[in-house]
Amino acid sequence: MAHHNTVFSQILKLIPRHQFSTLAKKHDGSRRSDAMSRWTQFVAMATAQLTGRSSLRDIESTLASQKHLKYHLGSGDIRRTTLSRANQTLSSGFFEELFGTLYARCQTTSQTHKFRFKNKLFSLDASLLDVSMKVFPQAEYNKMKGAYKLHIGLDHDGLIPAFAAVTLGKVGDQTQAKLMDFPEGSVLVFDKGYADYTWHNQLTSKGIFWVTRIRGNATYRVLKRKVVDKSQGVTSDQVIEYTSNRSKKNNLRPVRRIGFYDVQTNKHYVFITNHFDWTTKTIAAIYKQRWQVELFFKWVKQNLKIKAFIGTTDNAVMTQVMVVLCVYLILAYLKFQARIGQSLQQMSRLIHLNLFARRDLIGLFKPPPDREIISPQLALL
Repeated sequence: MAHHNTVFSQILKLIPRHQFSTLAKKHDGSRRSDAMSRWTQFVAMATAQLTGRSSLRDIESTLASQKHLKYHLGSGDIRRTTLSRANQTLSSGFFEELFGTLYARCQTTSQTHKFRFKNKLFSLDASLLDVSMKVFPQAEYNKMKGAYKLHIGLDHDGLIPAFAAVTLGKVGDQTQAKLMDFPEGSVLVFDKGYADYTWHNQLTSKGIFWVTRIRGNATYRVLKRKVVDKSQGVTSDQVIEYTSNRSKKNNLRPVRRIGFYDVQTNKHYVFITNHFDWTTKTIAAIYKQRWQVELFFKWVKQNLKIKAFIGTTDNAVMTQVMVVLCVYLILAYLKFQARIGQSLQQMSRLIHLNLFARRDLIGLFKPPPDREIISPQLALL
């Protein structure tokens, strides 16, 4: 029988340690030899995500029960007070860069999106992470609650997060989106929460395509109308020009306006885009794919520990959220590289149950071999 280290040890080996150490030196410099290392901090925080632990005490007791495995994990002793101090004082920027490193690696193994065009496709959205105002007074969102906000740019090549940021809940979606640097030729899809026509114009100037829905109060005039096939659900296909004084002042370019009736939902949608050559069906299909980022938020909140925070400072919250996204990318990379057929949810459940078991990591996701079971009762007949 082949010897295997624990499933957790094999997962940690998927992290590029040389790049990890380089980032640690960049962000932390030289530290005391008895201080908690970045690797030990990551192992502790990843343990919380993969085992469903929700407090510092839980993390400490879980790893304390597996002390004989410390050598294989490569981590030092983990105490809740030391971990709490590390999450508060060590910059979350380290995990933001680690996230970027893991995303770049995932790109080399992920599948492409299902559209015919070769352009990169990204969905933009943000989701509130509710917190108690008594515990997080700095995160006041309104008189009723406090909140942080997770901003995501989801890459549809593999459905993995490409851009991520954590802000206070009051920070606008557009504010963070403007800081994301998308490659030229990309296609962005987002909802009306990003309805800043000046920003749309800037994206067009950078050679970036976008698809979204028009505001209900938008003022415009129609420059050109195309004949449409209403039997396909298309109600209009126009080239429009915004007519507000602000639009004229900012010299906004004409955009394409498409009306589409969805029989399944019995709703009428009006899309706008700066791409004038795609079919109306393609435009509608691109916007429909925006739902994938909603599913991403749902998956993360259901399967990883992002609702309860184990630190009360902004840095501790950002550290925990970025570790969540790093763990997600590690699981995605494992799925892509090993061509695992199970969903990420099924993978996370199997890992949760077998994290400290000594067995083959890839074999964990393979179906058991078919064996003919012969009942000893038959021998008595």
